[in-house]
Amino acid sequence: MNPIKKRRKAIIDQSNCVACGCCEKICPLQAIVVVGGIMAKVNPEKCVGCGKCAKKCPASIIHIQEVEA
Repeated sequence: MNPIKKRRKAIIDQSNCVACGCCEKICPLQAIVVVGGIMAKVNPEKCVGCGKCAKKCPASIIHIQEVEA
């Protein structure tokens, strides 16, 4: 039986995002983009769950979660 692989990914509470761009600037893999000046969006293919964006977010709306790979 194969165990389910888990990976860490950034999750943004988009309903509370003010599109300040702090996360976009700090992400070392350019996995986050601010869309239309409205909200930040994570590209799950690029995100490695390092947590830099979560630490930098002034609104504390980014969380790192384990998701199935």
